[in-house]
Amino acid sequence: MTPAVAAGGPGGHGAGAQARPESRGERKERTRRAIIEAALTLCEDSSLVALSLRAVAKEVGIVPTAFYRHFDSIEDLGLVLVEDSFASLRAMLRDVRATDPQFRDIIDQSVSVLVEHTRERHAHFEFISRERRAGPPAVREAIGHQIELVERELATDLARLVPPSWTGEDLRVLSNLIVTLMVGITEALLSAAPSEETEVADRARTQLRMLLVGGLQWRSRAD
Repeated sequence: MTPAVAAGGPGGHGAGAQARPESRGERKERTRRAIIEAALTLCEDSSLVALSLRAVAKEVGIVPTAFYRHFDSIEDLGLVLVEDSFASLRAMLRDVRATDPQFRDIIDQSVSVLVEHTRERHAHFEFISRERRAGPPAVREAIGHQIELVERELATDLARLVPPSWTGEDLRVLSNLIVTLMVGITEALLSAAPSEETEVADRARTQLRMLLVGGLQWRSRAD
């Protein structure tokens, strides 16, 4: 049973707790988070398409009908997991670029963010890596949409750093190349042992620098 629900019990407290009673909204959010964490755990060895609602409910310690107070379906739960996995990463990468850094700084800081985020949310990105290929169509589409949003946001910020003659298509191509490489880096981090993280990160910085050195020599067809 998921500790988030089991430890708190119906009232939301362990033995001897002196804190104020949980509100109904707080209990609902705690159960919702427990369902999400249970789904991540149960999906470790299989795809979302093989996940049963009853298995999730049993893991959390709720009756199956209680699941529908939080999610419409297993697929709906998957869509929430996709949004949850990408939202904070996109925000952190935007923050890196918001300080008007140079390319080298963007690369170094972005790789550091990626390593940290993958480490802290390992289960989330294992889920994304699996479902990107084997998940339900709606979930695969949602993952593709999130990756596209990362590309669009990056292209917007790159416009400040490339020659003014670059076209929108030039920016989209470079952004796509960078994000595709970062997806590969994320998957490498997921399969790497902790002792190998530094090596993966160093290689990632080199790959991104080589990509940008070549990319910045590009002369737009509009020139």
